[in-house]
Amino acid sequence: MVAIGEIMQLIAMTFVPFLELRASIPYAMLKLKMDAFSSFFICSVSNIIIGELIFFSLILFLPYVLKIKLMDKIYQKCVLKVQHKAHKVVEKYGTIGLAIFIGMPLPGSGVYSGALAAFLIGVKPKQFFVANIVGVLVAGSLVTLIVMSGNSAYNLFLKSI
Repeated sequence: MVAIGEIMQLIAMTFVPFLELRASIPYAMLKLKMDAFSSFFICSVSNIIIGELIFFSLILFLPYVLKIKLMDKIYQKCVLKVQHKAHKVVEKYGTIGLAIFIGMPLPGSGVYSGALAAFLIGVKPKQFFVANIVGVLVAGSLVTLIVMSGNSAYNLFLKSI
């Protein structure tokens, strides 16, 4: 049985930019000894939620935040990076391109940069919703499979010694 404190740890870890599923699923499976399905489910749902929160926060609050010069300067740096990475893919492949961008479990991709990219290039909320869910499910599946296969290979190697 998974304790509520452990679930809250996973949600908090999943909400941290640059960690997201790449850290929370391995942590759940290897450190907390959670089964693959529970790890995948808790972390994926958390990641989908934070993606939606980020996207709608950008729509609602960004115009006000950018009135602060320091925030505008930081935003401009982030904008150039994200636009450069995501714009070509999303322009060519649409919602599927955005889902791929979100779903690649690599540094610089994920729901935070995917939400920012979607906002910057004018993706409609419904399109982002679909891309967010598909992308997170792809990323969560990949990370879960990598942890499962890596852990199995590690255990196989240890047993043979």
